[in-house]
Amino acid sequence: MGRRMLAIALAAGLPVSVPALSATAPMASTVRADTQGVAFRLGAEQVSIHLDGAGVVHVQALPNGATDTHTLVLDPDAKPAATGNARVHDDGTTLTIASDRLTATWHKSANTLELQDAQHHPLLTLDLAALAQGHLLLSHAPGDALYGIGGYNATQDASAGLLRSGRQVATAGEQGHAGAPFVWSTAGYGVLLDSDGATFTLRPGTIDASDTRQEMDVYILLGTPARLFGAVAELSGRTPLFPKWAMGFTNSQWGIDEKEFRDIVATYRAKHIPLDAFTFDFDWKDWGKDWGEFSWNPVKFPDGPSGKLKADMAALGVHMTGIMKPRVHVDTVEGRYATAHDLWLPGEKTSPDYFSHKPVKDIDFDKPAARAWWFNPQLAHSFDTGIVGWWNDEADTTKSNTQFLNMQRATYDGQRAHSNLRVWSINRNFWLGSQRYAYGLWSGDIPTGFASMAGQRARMLSAVNVGAMQWGMDGGGFKNGTPTPENYARWIEFGAFTPIFRVHGELGQKRQPWVYGPLAEKAATDAIRLRQALIPYIYSYEHVRRATGVGLVRPLLFDWPHDPNVRNDVDSWLFGDWLLVSPVVVQGQAAKDVYLPAGRWIDWFSGKAYEGGRSVHLAIDSKGWGDIPLFIRDGAIIPTQPPMDYVGERPLTELGVDVFPAAQRSTFDYYDDDGATYGYEHGAYFLQSLSVQRRGDAVQIELGAASGSFKPALRFYLLKIHGDAATGVSGKLPAFDSLDTLQRGGGEGWARGHDRYGEVTWVRVAAARAAQITLTR
Repeated sequence: MGRRMLAIALAAGLPVSVPALSATAPMASTVRADTQGVAFRLGAEQVSIHLDGAGVVHVQALPNGATDTHTLVLDPDAKPAATGNARVHDDGTTLTIASDRLTATWHKSANTLELQDAQHHPLLTLDLAALAQGHLLLSHAPGDALYGIGGYNATQDASAGLLRSGRQVATAGEQGHAGAPFVWSTAGYGVLLDSDGATFTLRPGTIDASDTRQEMDVYILLGTPARLFGAVAELSGRTPLFPKWAMGFTNSQWGIDEKEFRDIVATYRAKHIPLDAFTFDFDWKDWGKDWGEFSWNPVKFPDGPSGKLKADMAALGVHMTGIMKPRVHVDTVEGRYATAHDLWLPGEKTSPDYFSHKPVKDIDFDKPAARAWWFNPQLAHSFDTGIVGWWNDEADTTKSNTQFLNMQRATYDGQRAHSNLRVWSINRNFWLGSQRYAYGLWSGDIPTGFASMAGQRARMLSAVNVGAMQWGMDGGGFKNGTPTPENYARWIEFGAFTPIFRVHGELGQKRQPWVYGPLAEKAATDAIRLRQALIPYIYSYEHVRRATGVGLVRPLLFDWPHDPNVRNDVDSWLFGDWLLVSPVVVQGQAAKDVYLPAGRWIDWFSGKAYEGGRSVHLAIDSKGWGDIPLFIRDGAIIPTQPPMDYVGERPLTELGVDVFPAAQRSTFDYYDDDGATYGYEHGAYFLQSLSVQRRGDAVQIELGAASGSFKPALRFYLLKIHGDAATGVSGKLPAFDSLDTLQRGGGEGWARGHDRYGEVTWVRVAAARAAQITLTR
């Protein structure tokens, strides 16, 4: 069977005969080895095995005459990764390629590649003969838990959770789906195909995959889950930082005009409910008229085109974002341009738009000319006058896995060429590689109700498992009516612990907290204020995601990969390194069991401590809905800020930092920058590590030297070291008799007392300077 027919058969799920590993398999010839790998011919294929990073083996099989081309899954600007003491040894029978993290052994007679970790534990065996025929076949331990490949769309049954088995199609999909040609295991490995779309078959002990491309390009990654996603970030591309305002709360609404918008913002401010952004649906556009897809509607928003609305909202700390569609009205100036320059999707027929009822067609964003045209002067003017973020919708209806990616790529490239302000977007599907373009994912047009809300947990964590780290949802649900007050309150509490915190509803639906009555308003307001208090913690994970590939939210199995109790847990997740959250998603729930992994945990609200490795039974407020199961991990370092109505309302001169010392040293990298521009790419940031460790009766705290050229307003950290109160603090820090007198002192010092966690020692220390502090008792 030819490789093209083989790929088609595999994609259709037909039985395929794979060459056996035997002496009759093609033998390698023309071996060329260097310090990082080997290349040879296997039948008609050119095969290479190469270290592409200390924990990455790149295996490629090219047919005769094929060129070494890559898909958008890989970052075209990726730089060669450090390989970590690479070594190659050939004894004639086997050739071994090793680094500090792995050993890859090519067994020449069997045409197999065996992968072992740094401790020489066998993890995977790759069939090179099968690869040379266009088929990826790997064997592994039968009990390995497998993840990745794809998530769930808005209406798909998500009860399978996070584990993956059977036939799995890697596709961008639609309606909130996330996909990647990437499968990985908590056993310590991942497999990434450089592919435009692939089909995987996962059976106990085997991973089969086929690709529609002629070339077989596979990257085998070894390491912890965090290291696997670090390698994916190196290969597929790192994420730009979102603007700091995007860490806050966003209200979206379909069916609004300028007067109502101003009234809504005024109510948020009067009630001191934090709000950082507002997203408009169709309403902001002059939809259906010349350049209407890209321009303000001057009737609904009379102060939009002039920039007056932007200036008024800037004074209130509100950023405006707007919906964008991939379709253009055919009988307009821009439509005629698209026709003349062949920018339409090939073969698409004209159809009436469901909103304007005028004929439209979709732009083909896979065409470079379409991308170059998209951020046109009209869209640039809308950006300059206040639409500073993009809600891209409905580009998930084609067969292309890269249509949505390229739509946002067009906007990203256009905005970056036009302005130094950061790009922000949400989009309705995800294909690995999209993250390079300031690409957020939202979970599609989901129904309201408790069942839909509960299903968002698996959707979010499955998206994270394919690299879609910037995820959000239509809080409250998009369709099927209005959520109950309880459902709304619980949805806001859930949303406060997701990467992108927003609410939305279909035409005519309103999602402001005060719409749902006083109980829901209070519960929702408290959750939004807690989110705002955590902005310094949350924003630091913008840096972490960019630097490491792992974002703000991750499944528990990332940190406890060998705990069988969390291998398919969607009930709880980590919010940063130090918080575990398990929102209430059941109507009228009066009690809840939450599994806490190994370690010591402290309830955020009550201060009660729990030993992990077991489930804890919690009473739930089924009448007032005001509680969120939220736990602090031992060793935590959590910066918070004073109450604000929006990000940056007041300069942050003192940062509160809750510290929970553990016997093992822990570190938090506090990050800040201007929050708005790309200056951080050129060193304009502030980064300082804060470390803590308990040693017997002493607690040692270390502040590292600050790096970066950005100078924040921050003058002091107010460290809150929880545990036994100190009797002494090293250095020349003066002692105060209370927290109040310490803060009135205006400088460094320390005091002790009590809070909801028990005894506490407050240490006020200058920021941006290296320091070592020891607390004794």
